[in-house]
Amino acid sequence: MSAYPEALVPPGGTAPVPRRVRATLDDRVVLDTKDAIYLWEFPPYPQYYLPLADVADGVLTDTGETKEFAHGVARVHTAGRGKAWVYDDGVAKDRVRFQWDALDSWFEEDEEVFVHPRNPYARCDAIRSTRHFQVAINGEVVADSESVVIVFETGLPPRYYFPRTSVNFEHLTPVDTVTACPYKGKTSAYWSAAGVPDVAWSYDFPTAPLLPIANQVAFFNEHVDITIDDGPQERPITPFTNVNLRSGPPN
Repeated sequence: MSAYPEALVPPGGTAPVPRRVRATLDDRVVLDTKDAIYLWEFPPYPQYYLPLADVADGVLTDTGETKEFAHGVARVHTAGRGKAWVYDDGVAKDRVRFQWDALDSWFEEDEEVFVHPRNPYARCDAIRSTRHFQVAINGEVVADSESVVIVFETGLPPRYYFPRTSVNFEHLTPVDTVTACPYKGKTSAYWSAAGVPDVAWSYDFPTAPLLPIANQVAFFNEHVDITIDDGPQERPITPFTNVNLRSGPPN
């Protein structure tokens, strides 16, 4: 079984953010900066650390508490719908890190970003393939096609997106799960199978670079049996291997 790859940047590593970063709260822009940095708190993705001077007045309220992290001691603040941490020294001096959901929406330049900042060292490519792909769950074939879009995303196994006409929905049950990805956007549909919750998903309106997967259906390699050109594929080991997505994806 293949293992989840290690991150390129270790925890505590930093890099400049070359993009304008903005965030809103109650339909008001409360953060606007061209001087953010990425800081990797843990693999495989970074968080934004933002200049205090670029946060609107009244957004942050000091609680008087402090919290120690591997990269420094922060003053705990309430912020919007959650918390934020302000640093007075170290690599994040005079910067603040918000809980992602403390603010309503985040933007890189003029494009909304979901879940967490995009890793500057990651790629997410959608490539068409005419190889023969088949997915089985509990011994039943649920998808079979020679016209699949493969998504290659740094740090994850390839995901295979099938045309809906090649998916047997008799073995799938719609569920109300919704997840989001900083590279692909928000899911539009999820399905479960007998004994396998949240096993398949679809994006009706993915981000522009991932438009080839629009309205296609993908399955968690970790929980299904995939055959490519008559060759059975090993189930990969990833952070999704032992996760029930009804409680939310790891982030």
